[in-house]
Amino acid sequence: MSGSQLLKDKVVVVTGAGRGIGRGIALLMGAEGASVVVNDLGGSSSGEGHDAGPAEEVVREIRDKGGKAIASTESVADWASANVIIDKTISTYGRIDCVVNNAGIVRDRIFHKMSPEEFDAVLKVHLYGAFYISRAASTHMKSQQSGSMIHMTSSTGLIGNLGQANYAAAKLGIVALSKSIALDMVRFNVRSNVVSPSGWTRMTSGVPTDRPEMKALIEKAKKGMPPEKVAPLTCFLAGDAAKDVTGQIFAVRGNELFLYNQTRPIRTIHRSEGWTPQSVAEHMLPAFEPSFTPLDVINDVFSWDPI
Repeated sequence: MSGSQLLKDKVVVVTGAGRGIGRGIALLMGAEGASVVVNDLGGSSSGEGHDAGPAEEVVREIRDKGGKAIASTESVADWASANVIIDKTISTYGRIDCVVNNAGIVRDRIFHKMSPEEFDAVLKVHLYGAFYISRAASTHMKSQQSGSMIHMTSSTGLIGNLGQANYAAAKLGIVALSKSIALDMVRFNVRSNVVSPSGWTRMTSGVPTDRPEMKALIEKAKKGMPPEKVAPLTCFLAGDAAKDVTGQIFAVRGNELFLYNQTRPIRTIHRSEGWTPQSVAEHMLPAFEPSFTPLDVINDVFSWDPI
Protein backbone atom coordinates (compact mmCIF):
# COMPACT_ATOMS: atom_id res chain seq x y z
CA MET A 1 0.00 0.00 0.00
CA SER A 2 1.24 3.49 -0.83
CA GLY A 3 0.72 6.68 1.12
CA SER A 4 1.98 8.12 4.40
CA GLN A 5 -0.58 6.20 6.49
CA LEU A 6 -1.96 9.49 7.82
CA LEU A 7 -5.24 7.71 8.53
CA LYS A 8 -3.90 4.41 9.90
CA ASP A 9 -6.53 2.65 12.05
CA LYS A 10 -9.21 5.24 11.19
CA VAL A 11 -12.65 4.13 10.01
CA VAL A 12 -14.29 6.44 7.48
CA VAL A 13 -17.59 6.59 5.62
CA VAL A 14 -17.54 8.37 2.26
CA THR A 15 -20.94 8.91 0.66
CA GLY A 16 -21.29 9.27 -3.10
CA ALA A 17 -17.95 7.47 -3.35
CA GLY A 18 -18.59 5.42 -6.47
CA ARG A 19 -17.52 8.10 -8.92
CA GLY A 20 -15.90 11.51 -9.25
CA ILE A 21 -14.83 13.44 -6.17
CA GLY A 22 -16.07 10.82 -3.71
CA ARG A 23 -14.19 8.07 -5.51
CA GLY A 24 -10.96 10.08 -5.35
CA ILE A 25 -11.43 10.68 -1.62
CA ALA A 26 -12.18 7.02 -0.88
CA LEU A 27 -9.16 5.79 -2.83
CA LEU A 28 -6.75 8.19 -1.13
CA MET A 29 -8.18 7.47 2.31
CA GLY A 30 -7.68 3.76 1.66
CA ALA A 31 -4.10 4.42 0.57
CA GLU A 32 -3.56 6.45 3.75
CA GLY A 33 -4.48 3.46 5.91
CA ALA A 34 -8.17 4.02 6.64
CA SER A 35 -10.83 1.33 6.59
CA VAL A 36 -13.29 2.79 4.10
CA VAL A 37 -17.04 2.32 3.81
CA VAL A 38 -17.68 3.18 0.16
CA ASN A 39 -21.29 4.36 0.02
CA ASP A 40 -22.97 4.96 -3.32
CA LEU A 41 -26.54 4.34 -4.43
CA GLY A 42 -25.32 4.04 -8.00
CA GLY A 43 -27.98 6.31 -9.44
CA SER A 44 -27.80 8.87 -12.21
CA SER A 45 -26.59 12.42 -11.58
CA SER A 46 -30.24 13.41 -11.13
CA GLY A 47 -30.88 10.62 -8.64
CA GLU A 48 -32.66 7.95 -10.67
CA GLY A 49 -31.74 4.29 -10.64
CA HIS A 50 -29.72 2.00 -8.41
CA ASP A 51 -26.50 0.16 -9.28
CA ALA A 52 -24.12 -1.54 -6.84
CA GLY A 53 -21.36 -1.61 -9.46
CA PRO A 54 -19.67 1.77 -8.81
CA ALA A 55 -19.28 1.22 -5.05
CA GLU A 56 -18.07 -2.35 -5.49
CA GLU A 57 -15.52 -1.28 -8.10
CA VAL A 58 -13.99 1.31 -5.75
CA VAL A 59 -13.86 -1.32 -2.98
CA ARG A 60 -11.96 -3.63 -5.35
CA GLU A 61 -9.50 -0.86 -6.21
CA ILE A 62 -8.80 -0.17 -2.53
CA ARG A 63 -8.40 -3.85 -1.69
CA ASP A 64 -6.18 -4.50 -4.73
CA LYS A 65 -3.76 -1.95 -3.30
CA GLY A 66 -3.73 -3.62 0.11
CA GLY A 67 -6.38 -1.49 1.77
CA LYS A 68 -9.55 -2.30 3.67
CA ALA A 69 -13.00 -1.39 2.34
CA ILE A 70 -16.61 -2.51 2.16
CA ALA A 71 -19.42 -1.34 -0.09
CA SER A 72 -22.70 0.28 0.93
CA THR A 73 -25.49 1.04 -1.52
CA GLU A 74 -28.08 2.51 0.84
CA SER A 75 -29.54 5.97 0.20
CA VAL A 76 -28.44 8.86 2.43
CA ALA A 77 -31.76 10.63 1.78
CA ASP A 78 -33.68 8.49 4.26
CA TRP A 79 -33.20 8.43 8.05
CA ALA A 80 -33.59 4.67 8.37
CA SER A 81 -31.20 3.81 5.53
CA ALA A 82 -28.64 6.35 6.77
CA ASN A 83 -28.66 4.52 10.09
CA VAL A 84 -28.11 1.25 8.24
CA ILE A 85 -24.94 2.74 6.72
CA ILE A 86 -23.57 3.75 10.11
CA ASP A 87 -24.69 0.54 11.82
CA LYS A 88 -22.96 -1.50 9.12
CA THR A 89 -19.79 0.52 9.72
CA ILE A 90 -19.88 -0.14 13.46
CA SER A 91 -20.69 -3.83 13.11
CA THR A 92 -17.84 -4.31 10.61
CA TYR A 93 -15.09 -2.17 12.10
CA GLY A 94 -16.21 -1.42 15.67
CA ARG A 95 -15.95 2.36 15.47
CA ILE A 96 -16.37 5.38 13.19
CA ASP A 97 -13.81 8.17 13.01
CA CYS A 98 -14.96 10.25 10.05
CA VAL A 99 -17.91 10.81 7.75
CA VAL A 100 -17.53 12.58 4.41
CA ASN A 101 -20.91 13.85 3.22
CA ASN A 102 -20.27 13.96 -0.49
CA ALA A 103 -23.36 12.31 -2.03
CA GLY A 104 -25.34 14.61 -4.27
CA ILE A 105 -27.64 15.04 -7.23
CA VAL A 106 -28.59 17.95 -9.48
CA ARG A 107 -31.97 18.99 -10.85
CA ASP A 108 -31.08 22.30 -12.49
CA ARG A 109 -33.87 24.63 -13.60
CA ILE A 110 -34.36 28.38 -13.89
CA PHE A 111 -36.16 29.48 -10.73
CA HIS A 112 -39.56 30.41 -12.14
CA LYS A 113 -39.82 26.95 -13.74
CA MET A 114 -38.45 24.87 -10.86
CA SER A 115 -40.95 22.40 -9.46
CA PRO A 116 -41.41 21.67 -5.74
CA GLU A 117 -40.36 18.08 -6.48
CA GLU A 118 -37.08 19.25 -8.03
CA PHE A 119 -36.39 21.48 -5.05
CA ASP A 120 -37.25 18.79 -2.51
CA ALA A 121 -35.25 16.01 -4.18
CA VAL A 122 -32.01 17.99 -4.12
CA LEU A 123 -32.44 19.09 -0.51
CA LYS A 124 -33.20 15.52 0.57
CA VAL A 125 -29.91 14.16 -0.77
CA HIS A 126 -27.58 17.06 0.04
CA LEU A 127 -28.91 18.75 3.18
CA TYR A 128 -31.04 16.04 4.76
CA GLY A 129 -28.49 13.41 3.74
CA ALA A 130 -25.69 15.32 5.48
CA PHE A 131 -27.84 15.66 8.59
CA TYR A 132 -28.94 12.01 8.61
CA ILE A 133 -25.44 10.56 8.24
CA SER A 134 -23.87 13.02 10.68
CA ARG A 135 -26.61 12.57 13.25
CA ALA A 136 -26.42 8.77 13.03
CA ALA A 137 -22.65 8.91 13.50
CA SER A 138 -22.72 11.53 16.26
CA THR A 139 -23.73 9.24 19.13
CA HIS A 140 -20.84 6.88 18.37
CA MET A 141 -18.37 9.76 18.06
CA LYS A 142 -19.63 11.20 21.34
CA SER A 143 -19.01 7.86 23.06
CA GLN A 144 -15.55 7.66 21.51
CA GLN A 145 -14.85 11.30 22.44
CA SER A 146 -13.45 11.85 18.95
CA GLY A 147 -14.45 12.21 15.34
CA SER A 148 -14.42 14.35 12.22
CA MET A 149 -17.32 15.31 9.97
CA ILE A 150 -16.56 16.72 6.54
CA HIS A 151 -19.35 18.09 4.37
CA MET A 152 -19.17 19.12 0.72
CA THR A 153 -20.58 22.57 0.05
CA SER A 154 -20.35 24.44 -3.27
CA SER A 155 -19.43 27.81 -4.70
CA THR A 156 -22.99 27.79 -6.05
CA GLY A 157 -24.17 28.27 -2.47
CA LEU A 158 -21.25 30.38 -1.25
CA ILE A 159 -21.22 32.74 -4.25
CA GLY A 160 -24.14 32.04 -6.59
CA ASN A 161 -24.97 30.49 -9.94
CA LEU A 162 -27.78 30.50 -12.47
CA GLY A 163 -30.52 27.87 -12.54
CA GLN A 164 -29.55 26.13 -9.29
CA ALA A 165 -31.76 27.53 -6.52
CA ASN A 166 -32.33 24.06 -5.04
CA TYR A 167 -28.64 23.15 -5.12
CA ALA A 168 -27.57 26.54 -3.76
CA ALA A 169 -30.06 26.40 -0.88
CA ALA A 170 -28.91 22.90 0.07
CA LYS A 171 -25.23 23.71 -0.14
CA LEU A 172 -25.42 26.91 1.88
CA GLY A 173 -27.60 25.09 4.39
CA ILE A 174 -24.80 22.55 4.79
CA VAL A 175 -22.46 25.38 5.83
CA ALA A 176 -24.79 26.36 8.66
CA LEU A 177 -25.32 22.72 9.60
CA SER A 178 -21.57 22.17 9.84
CA LYS A 179 -21.06 25.24 12.01
CA SER A 180 -23.84 24.12 14.36
CA ILE A 181 -22.33 20.64 14.62
CA ALA A 182 -18.93 22.16 15.36
CA LEU A 183 -20.39 24.31 18.15
CA ASP A 184 -22.44 21.52 19.70
CA MET A 185 -19.89 18.72 19.43
CA VAL A 186 -16.60 20.45 20.29
CA ARG A 187 -17.06 19.43 23.94
CA PHE A 188 -16.86 15.80 22.81
CA ASN A 189 -13.75 16.36 20.66
CA VAL A 190 -15.80 16.01 17.47
CA ARG A 191 -14.95 18.36 14.61
CA SER A 192 -16.99 19.56 11.64
CA ASN A 193 -15.78 21.42 8.54
CA VAL A 194 -16.96 22.05 4.99
CA VAL A 195 -15.08 21.80 1.71
CA SER A 196 -16.16 23.50 -1.51
CA PRO A 197 -14.73 21.32 -4.27
CA SER A 198 -14.12 22.25 -7.87
CA GLY A 199 -13.79 19.28 -10.18
CA TRP A 200 -15.01 18.10 -13.57
CA THR A 201 -17.43 15.27 -12.84
CA ARG A 202 -20.62 13.86 -14.32
CA MET A 203 -22.60 16.31 -12.14
CA THR A 204 -20.95 19.24 -13.93
CA SER A 205 -20.91 17.61 -17.37
CA GLY A 206 -24.41 18.87 -18.10
CA VAL A 207 -23.19 22.46 -18.46
CA PRO A 208 -24.20 23.61 -21.97
CA THR A 209 -21.35 23.95 -24.48
CA ASP A 210 -23.23 25.69 -27.28
CA ARG A 211 -21.16 28.88 -26.93
CA PRO A 212 -17.43 28.84 -27.88
CA GLU A 213 -16.39 30.61 -24.66
CA MET A 214 -18.20 27.99 -22.55
CA LYS A 215 -16.60 25.16 -24.49
CA ALA A 216 -13.15 26.66 -23.88
CA LEU A 217 -13.92 27.17 -20.18
CA ILE A 218 -15.01 23.55 -19.80
CA GLU A 219 -11.88 22.23 -21.50
CA LYS A 220 -9.78 24.21 -19.02
CA ALA A 221 -11.82 22.82 -16.14
CA LYS A 222 -11.35 19.24 -17.34
CA LYS A 223 -7.61 19.72 -17.54
CA GLY A 224 -7.05 21.89 -14.45
CA MET A 225 -9.62 20.53 -11.98
CA PRO A 226 -9.64 16.72 -12.00
CA PRO A 227 -11.83 15.42 -9.15
CA GLU A 228 -8.90 13.67 -7.43
CA LYS A 229 -7.47 17.08 -6.46
CA VAL A 230 -10.10 17.39 -3.69
CA ALA A 231 -8.89 14.30 -1.84
CA PRO A 232 -5.71 15.53 -0.08
CA LEU A 233 -7.41 18.34 1.87
CA THR A 234 -10.28 16.03 2.78
CA CYS A 235 -7.89 13.36 4.05
CA PHE A 236 -6.06 15.94 6.13
CA LEU A 237 -9.31 17.08 7.76
CA ALA A 238 -10.13 13.46 8.62
CA GLY A 239 -6.89 12.86 10.49
CA ASP A 240 -5.30 13.77 13.81
CA ALA A 241 -3.14 16.44 12.16
CA ALA A 242 -6.34 18.52 11.94
CA LYS A 243 -7.34 17.96 15.58
CA ASP A 244 -7.70 21.71 16.21
CA VAL A 245 -9.48 22.55 12.94
CA THR A 246 -13.26 22.89 13.21
CA GLY A 247 -16.07 25.16 12.05
CA GLN A 248 -14.18 26.26 8.93
CA ILE A 249 -15.01 26.64 5.23
CA PHE A 250 -12.35 25.46 2.81
CA ALA A 251 -12.25 25.24 -0.98
CA VAL A 252 -10.19 23.34 -3.54
CA ARG A 253 -9.68 24.45 -7.14
CA GLY A 254 -7.08 22.43 -8.97
CA ASN A 255 -3.83 23.00 -7.06
CA GLU A 256 -5.26 25.97 -5.13
CA LEU A 257 -6.60 25.80 -1.58
CA PHE A 258 -8.82 28.54 -0.13
CA LEU A 259 -10.16 29.52 3.27
CA TYR A 260 -13.49 31.36 3.06
CA ASN A 261 -14.56 34.11 5.41
CA GLN A 262 -17.83 33.77 7.29
CA THR A 263 -20.76 36.17 7.44
CA ARG A 264 -20.19 39.09 9.79
CA PRO A 265 -21.53 42.68 9.83
CA ILE A 266 -19.45 44.97 7.62
CA ARG A 267 -21.18 48.34 8.12
CA THR A 268 -23.34 49.87 10.85
CA ILE A 269 -25.38 53.03 11.18
CA HIS A 270 -27.17 54.37 14.25
CA ARG A 271 -30.02 56.83 14.68
CA SER A 272 -30.87 57.71 18.30
CA GLU A 273 -34.46 58.64 17.54
CA GLY A 274 -35.11 55.38 15.66
CA TRP A 275 -35.93 54.79 12.04
CA THR A 276 -38.74 55.46 9.61
CA PRO A 277 -38.94 54.13 6.05
CA GLN A 278 -38.09 57.62 4.85
CA SER A 279 -34.97 57.97 7.04
CA VAL A 280 -33.83 54.51 5.97
CA ALA A 281 -34.01 55.68 2.35
CA GLU A 282 -32.33 59.03 3.10
CA HIS A 283 -29.55 57.87 5.45
CA MET A 284 -29.06 54.09 5.44
CA LEU A 285 -29.13 53.57 1.68
CA PRO A 286 -26.36 56.03 0.75
CA ALA A 287 -24.25 54.83 3.71
CA PHE A 288 -24.57 51.12 2.91
CA GLU A 289 -24.88 51.07 -0.88
CA PRO A 290 -21.12 51.37 -1.62
CA SER A 291 -20.60 48.18 0.41
CA PHE A 292 -23.37 46.12 -1.22
CA THR A 293 -22.24 42.73 -2.55
CA PRO A 294 -22.50 42.63 -6.35
CA LEU A 295 -24.83 40.15 -8.02
CA ASP A 296 -21.88 37.90 -8.86
CA VAL A 297 -21.80 34.36 -10.17
CA ILE A 298 -18.93 31.93 -9.68
CA ASN A 299 -16.95 32.95 -12.76
CA ASP A 300 -17.02 36.61 -11.69
CA VAL A 301 -15.19 35.72 -8.48
CA PHE A 302 -12.91 32.98 -9.84
CA SER A 303 -11.98 34.89 -12.96
CA TRP A 304 -8.62 33.16 -13.55
CA ASP A 305 -7.91 29.75 -15.01
CA PRO A 306 -7.40 26.81 -12.63
CA ILE A 307 -3.78 26.62 -11.52
